[in-house]
Amino acid sequence: MPEEQVKILVGLGNPGLKYQWTRHNFGFLVIDKLISAYPLKEETRNGLVWWGKINIAHQEVIVAKPLTFMNLSGEAVRWLSFGFKIPPCQVLIIHDDLDLDWGRIKLVKEGGPGGHKGVISIQTLLGTKRIPRLKIGIGRPFSESTIDYVLSEFSPKEKEDLGIILNQAQSAIETILKEGLNKAMSIFNVKNSLLKDN
Repeated sequence: MPEEQVKILVGLGNPGLKYQWTRHNFGFLVIDKLISAYPLKEETRNGLVWWGKINIAHQEVIVAKPLTFMNLSGEAVRWLSFGFKIPPCQVLIIHDDLDLDWGRIKLVKEGGPGGHKGVISIQTLLGTKRIPRLKIGIGRPFSESTIDYVLSEFSPKEKEDLGIILNQAQSAIETILKEGLNKAMSIFNVKNSLLKDN
């Protein structure tokens, strides 16, 4: 059975300048990175989601950022999947992950949400866990609460690392679109974080 071709890229985050540089907004930052590298052909928004179209590897893909808060992300993804008649298995969700070391990237085809509220919402409303994801590690906090940690801004050291991490995420997405998710998983899931001191 041939593997499904990814057609929609959804970065998760919270809308508004208050949350722009927080750990929970890694998905938004990846989408911003992509549209800085691949010019938007068109863009629009409604009450649930901002989306546009770009070309990567000679393929037109939809890039999107929910306009709901994180725990309602499923409403935006359901609208995209139904509206464009694209099944969930062809929608790549990009999000932060507490259970991965800082800066590490991991691709999965399916699986549980790991407590991530945005992923819980998406899987609940789409009725499946077979939704591919690109997870970006933020590590777990040593002292502060998980909620405070994910909604806090990046530390100065983390901000220095962002360029490397976002480049790596972009490379992973380019590989998915050029060579498929299986190939990308074989490359990026065996790599540890590219960051020093990790």
